[in-house]
Amino acid sequence: MSSVNASYAHNISIVHPQYFFIIGLSGIPNSSYFYIFLFMIYFITLIGNSVVLLIIALERSLHSPKYIGVFNLALADIGETNALIPNMMKTFLFDSQYISYNACLANMFFVFFFSSLQSVSLVVLAYDRFIAICLPLRYHSIVNNNSMVLVFPVIWAFNSSMVALMVSLITRLSVCESNVIQSYFCDHGPVYRLACNDYNLNKSVGFVITTLYLIAPLVIIFLSYLGIFLALSRITTWERRLKALKTCVSHLLLVGIYFFPICFTYLAQLLAALTPNARVISTSLAYVVPPMLNPIIYVLNTAEIKNIFRKMLTNKSAPIRANI
Repeated sequence: MSSVNASYAHNISIVHPQYFFIIGLSGIPNSSYFYIFLFMIYFITLIGNSVVLLIIALERSLHSPKYIGVFNLALADIGETNALIPNMMKTFLFDSQYISYNACLANMFFVFFFSSLQSVSLVVLAYDRFIAICLPLRYHSIVNNNSMVLVFPVIWAFNSSMVALMVSLITRLSVCESNVIQSYFCDHGPVYRLACNDYNLNKSVGFVITTLYLIAPLVIIFLSYLGIFLALSRITTWERRLKALKTCVSHLLLVGIYFFPICFTYLAQLLAALTPNARVISTSLAYVVPPMLNPIIYVLNTAEIKNIFRKMLTNKSAPIRANI
């Protein structure tokens, strides 16, 4: 009976605020211009990634393992920007900085879920390049459409379960002193630090998520390219080396623009103790700029997509010349 009473008393002691207050940028004049700039990035991201999705879906020649990975990455880009930027516009441009407790947890889930999908998609694309260059004769037996169609639903299910675990553990925390979130969305770290009971479990799970979707992908991608460079060193002619390496350029650029800004922000925060405003600016740009650049990089650096654009432009200009 005493254990039941203790459990009941524990549950009673958990206090959930009705609302959180998201502080965003504070003390900076004309900070609304920064949010308008992010909104412009949002439109470019939506248009660019939607074009990539349509091209891959409609062009049968792009129905290959590599472009299934690119398709999934574009979906993750659209999902993340939709989870992040419209809420920021509502919060900071329309003076609605209060967000309900449940809406805050939902916002946290979707931002981290789609961000984790971006990270893992880049790992899958690195694996695709590794097999294509290191084991070219076995590529089609190891990496094919069927395997990719099976891999990505498993990734979506696993990522959603991990992020859902992280978010659900927030509900065990009692927020009884302040409901002000020192961020621009319902960020995991700033939210669990508001707790007045023990949040070590939340801190540990946050570290696991960071390791799983930031550190581990970087290590795997680094090892895959180490294997690729070793395989390229065995190729006798520079022409063949460059030809193989060109197929990796787009992916390397995507890896750089996704991981480097986030890693730089984490390191700067650990070493220099970033101010809240500096953290808001750096992390928001790290989240929203890569999804905008991803489709541009693939359009400009991928021969297959550039050829499709040339065909489309040629087909459109042909009737005009005929009429002339």
